[in-house]
Amino acid sequence: MTAGAADLAPPAARRRVRRREASDLAVCARVLRDVHAGDGYPVDWPDDPVRWLTQASLLDAWVAELDGEVVGQVGLCRSSTGDLAPGEWSHRTGLPPGATAVVSRLFVAPTARGHGLGALLLAQATHEARSRGLHPVLDVVSTDTAAAELYRRAGWSLLATVEDEWAPDRRVTVHCYAAPPRH
Repeated sequence: MTAGAADLAPPAARRRVRRREASDLAVCARVLRDVHAGDGYPVDWPDDPVRWLTQASLLDAWVAELDGEVVGQVGLCRSSTGDLAPGEWSHRTGLPPGATAVVSRLFVAPTARGHGLGALLLAQATHEARSRGLHPVLDVVSTDTAAAELYRRAGWSLLATVEDEWAPDRRVTVHCYAAPPRH
């Protein structure tokens, strides 16, 4: 009996998205450090990465696992003052910015890319926002072209490209996106 090609192929990686637990935060911070070193995200490394991942406006968060290892995460936040995408979406739709939820802190370890985990995390946050009656939006720095491509592939619309003042002497170009309308 000979082995078929399917028998010789490596087993598919097991991937899943689940709600983030407090016990995941240290691992998420380590993954974030790898992402920052490789991709420059976040642009400015936070003094306290765990606190950065658990911002006050957080509604919920999820992690991505690949073969049982946490390799990424995403958060969903209430819109707040200073968020650009909710304002752009509001301007375009005539609805209040509070009718949005902001997809935030989305990242996947460089070693775990190519398994669709970013798309799964984005889909989870989008689903949760919609289940709360909110429209998902997000901001991304213009230099993060890989993230922008993920949003484009997922059908998100570019609302605007704006200059955001991060400090009195520092302006950053940011793209604002909105999820596609519900079908």
